[in-house]
Amino acid sequence: MKEIKGTIASPKGFYADATHAKLKHKKRDLGVIFSETPASCAGVFTTNQIQAAPVKLDQEVIKGSLLQAIIVNSGNANAVTGEQGERDARLMQSLLAKKLDIPEGQIAVCSTGVIGKLMPMDKVKAGISAIDLKRHQPEYFSESILTTDLVTKEIVLQREINGEVVTMAGVAKGSGMIHPNMATMLAFITTDAKIESSLLQQLLSELTETTFNQITVDGDTSTNDTVLVMANGQAGNSPIKAATESYQQFREMLKQVMTTLAKKIAADGEGATKLIEVTVKGADDEQNARLIAKKIVGSALVKTAIFGSDPNWGRIICAIGYSGGVINPDKIDITLANQLVLHQATPVSFDEFKMQEMLKQETIEIIVNLNQGDKAAQAWGCDLTYAYVEINALYHT
Repeated sequence: MKEIKGTIASPKGFYADATHAKLKHKKRDLGVIFSETPASCAGVFTTNQIQAAPVKLDQEVIKGSLLQAIIVNSGNANAVTGEQGERDARLMQSLLAKKLDIPEGQIAVCSTGVIGKLMPMDKVKAGISAIDLKRHQPEYFSESILTTDLVTKEIVLQREINGEVVTMAGVAKGSGMIHPNMATMLAFITTDAKIESSLLQQLLSELTETTFNQITVDGDTSTNDTVLVMANGQAGNSPIKAATESYQQFREMLKQVMTTLAKKIAADGEGATKLIEVTVKGADDEQNARLIAKKIVGSALVKTAIFGSDPNWGRIICAIGYSGGVINPDKIDITLANQLVLHQATPVSFDEFKMQEMLKQETIEIIVNLNQGDKAAQAWGCDLTYAYVEINALYHT
């Protein structure tokens, strides 16, 4: 398996384009992903009880097991917009269906941006008209879905499966309101592999738990979280079946794409200067390890300590204690930035000045060994900075 340069349209049979529909002041804000043929599909969505109109619509679409296009806008979430918002989401679906001459029921609609404002449908209509998949500018799609993100988030992988080269591409947005259950984010994955929707859904749901659901920036879960996967089968491989070598190979690809996107989202948290990676090992079960890892990376005190390059490991042990996870308080080891600071619940002396310098790196690793079993899990987040407050204090304006 190798990573290559490319875009969300790198797998065979996929196209993408984006335009400036003027939903935002300057940047591209409306994008489309299209497959030449109907694709197997899967999706996971926000667990927030307040769900945006596009989320409700997409859950219906995924039940149909075929997806041929995705239309995404930034600048407006179309959330808490009542029946008019639902009509607008369906109108976006209908307008794109007519433009591409495909069934409405095979089009997903996604939105991100400010909550509580009706979609300016005149601008959306003009934007859909301006989309031109033939000009082949898929690199613009990753830009069109951004809100407060500072960078685009993409990955493209290739590997041989069943004697054919399979390509898989992923793109995501997410910077604030990140506390997934599924992740607070939008993510889209395309592949030319051949796999049935039911098996694809099983894989996506399973891997979401250990990737997108293990990132947190600020503890807020959005109304619009969506992850969609399309597999159009154009690589020519024989169908991937469960419990086979090809299934394991495909699973590894999908996990790497999702893990990479998750880490990119965490690293680009609003105002962030550092990526925090927490590994909890020696747990009695994986769910316990996941719970503790996410509590550590979500702790405001841990996040601010990392921002200030403060080797205050007491904040880490505190988060472990209130996590709700099963622990033996007398057996815990903690390693911070490659320095063992706690062994069997006993402090280890270290050079604090040297540690402060190590904590100035862009990626800070925290390893916790519970010494209770052989299970492990990871979680990702970022530091909490002055800039985060400034960004969110002025978000609406």
